[in-house]
Amino acid sequence: MDRILKWRPRPPFYYGWLILAATGLGNFVAASVAGVVLGGIQGLIVQDTRWSRTTIGFSASVGVWMSGVVAPVAGRLADRYGPRWLMPIGTILLGLCLYALGGVTTVWQFFVLAVLGRAISQPLLIGIVPRTLAVNFFLERRNLALAFIGIFRPVNAAINIQAISIIAVNQGWRTAFRYLGILSFILTIPLALVIRRRPEEIGLLPDGARVREEPSALPGQPQPGTGVATAARPANLGNEPQEHPWSAREALRTRAYWLVATTAFLGTTANTTIGFNIVPYLVEEAGITTTQAAGVLSLGTVLSLGNLGWGYLADRITPRWCVLAAMVTSAASVLFLFQVNSVLSAYIFGIVWGLSSGTSGVLISMIVAQYFGRTNYGSIGGTLRPFEAGGLGLGQSLGAVIYDIAGSYSLLVWTALCAHLLGGIFIILARAPAPPQGDSR
Repeated sequence: MDRILKWRPRPPFYYGWLILAATGLGNFVAASVAGVVLGGIQGLIVQDTRWSRTTIGFSASVGVWMSGVVAPVAGRLADRYGPRWLMPIGTILLGLCLYALGGVTTVWQFFVLAVLGRAISQPLLIGIVPRTLAVNFFLERRNLALAFIGIFRPVNAAINIQAISIIAVNQGWRTAFRYLGILSFILTIPLALVIRRRPEEIGLLPDGARVREEPSALPGQPQPGTGVATAARPANLGNEPQEHPWSAREALRTRAYWLVATTAFLGTTANTTIGFNIVPYLVEEAGITTTQAAGVLSLGTVLSLGNLGWGYLADRITPRWCVLAAMVTSAASVLFLFQVNSVLSAYIFGIVWGLSSGTSGVLISMIVAQYFGRTNYGSIGGTLRPFEAGGLGLGQSLGAVIYDIAGSYSLLVWTALCAHLLGGIFIILARAPAPPQGDSR
């Protein structure tokens, strides 16, 4: 058994890329209970069961909020024990929920299982645990790696919607969830074999950097030529200063942390508010059809693939300035909504909004890694999930409340615009914190 647990693939490329591919597999099954997927297939469920759409939609919201409760714990566990066993545990628990969803007979059973599945899978398979892996295995290419983590969910969600719909038409939606549950169980094996905590654990360095041979070694230290990764520095890192091992407690005491957290909350709230209400807004205010408006929303979702471009750009102008650019661009696209009066202008909005609005979570994770390092990234990043979850939940309900009060969508648009601009101001103020006094680095 010990030999099996120590076995790992030996690809001809850097092992970190294989790690990212493995997280993509876990992300696929986790996306099956994401809010956008439940929203996309709820018609099939309602048609078969006559259950309330409100209850199905509310299960997605509660699942998001509960993931905000689980994420800080998951992040701390990722730092203490490593993601290697957390992700397989996540696929097993999610598999149980998905398979059980295939046998529900009442709406409350569906509600409980959907909430549990989302609360477990988001931090363990989509959010903080996979991001911790990316931060641990990459340094110079860290932003690009985090960008890959960011695009897995929308891509996998789109595939899930189509796959579940096809299976549901032929065999029923319950069968589709059972298949996903079985797939989740199967994926436990490759995740357990491939995932490792850090590259140093398998004799590697972040980014696959070479070990620098020192001409001599002090007594008690590894001699030159031993190739001990944990005792050497990557050759391509030059003379960059070592990261201070920030603890979560130290990070929470900094002004930068709270400015970044507030930016994450504002950006998520604004983006969710617009995304959740853009279809009825375009139908009522721009005069286009529901099908055309849904096409605009779909286009904006697909353009979240632009995260890769933002990851590339973040390596050149820093993630902080990328967040500012995304906030300003999102604000401009929201302001442009007042001028949308045709299908063409609606799609122009969708393109600009899609390229900028889906980036905030990924870019925020890059800032956390840049400011606070990788030693306790899981613990620190996990504490930000409640802000994101709060923004998601508030954004889904804020639009309806504003519309009921004002009787139109104008106030909603102005609210989202102000949230983006405030987020931009806060991120300008969120300069990198200095290490705590007494740090010798």
